[in-house]
Amino acid sequence: MKTTDLSEDAFLAIAPGQTIESEVEIAELYDVETSDTYTVQAAGLLRYAEAGSTELTNDTLVYSSNKLDLDIDGEAAKRVAYAVAPLDTLDKRTQLSTSGCSSSQLSQLRSALSSCQSLASAAATAATSGSATKFQEYFKTTSSSVRSTVAARLRAVASDCGSTTSGRTASYCNDSYGYCSSNVLAYTLPASNYIAYCGIFYSGLPALSGTCHGQDRATTVLHEETHAPGVYSPGTDDLGYGYANAQKLTSAQAVLNADTYALYANAIYLGC
Repeated sequence: MKTTDLSEDAFLAIAPGQTIESEVEIAELYDVETSDTYTVQAAGLLRYAEAGSTELTNDTLVYSSNKLDLDIDGEAAKRVAYAVAPLDTLDKRTQLSTSGCSSSQLSQLRSALSSCQSLASAAATAATSGSATKFQEYFKTTSSSVRSTVAARLRAVASDCGSTTSGRTASYCNDSYGYCSSNVLAYTLPASNYIAYCGIFYSGLPALSGTCHGQDRATTVLHEETHAPGVYSPGTDDLGYGYANAQKLTSAQAVLNADTYALYANAIYLGC
């Protein structure tokens, strides 16, 4: 998600005491086709802007709902269509799809994938044998096992970004599912290892940022790649966007936060 120069439609004003309800069809999003009791909880971090502003603060609201134990009928769940087609009905070509790409978009995405490979590879080396202080800054520990996990994920990202014909993900210039809104740079569908890059990925970002912790196309690709479990399992989540919010995470959260990898790779590249 873009974190600067956001438009008003990226925000929802919530008055004190106001309740906003949203209905979620679990069977559309998750495999619950085996009859069983499933535990459901919503948890995460929410960034916000002050009233009348579209500039995100450096603070986050932490939310964690109660847990619900749901008895789900697997046979009934099978009759509910998935919101996103499962992997075996998507194009299995784990490559860069040129469908819907302009020549400019294709060129920019190829370049971003190449830069992603370089940044992820350098960050993997740094995670393995680089500065422990720098690793601590982003991942909140110098544990050898955590450094090994981070390095392995980054090496897997470098490998996937380095191939447009035999990787683990399918990258698209066009938004097949209609999830690109005005402030969305890209999105990943983990169940299908599908990554789509939105219009502002091309028009609103530089190829490589010269600013510490700045957003660019290369680190956006790296961010999205970490979400895909086909690249490295488990895939990451979005637990904290941007440096200020990533700094508030625990080590366990940082290792599973997509932006922490992008920020670390940017820092290694620029010597932040």
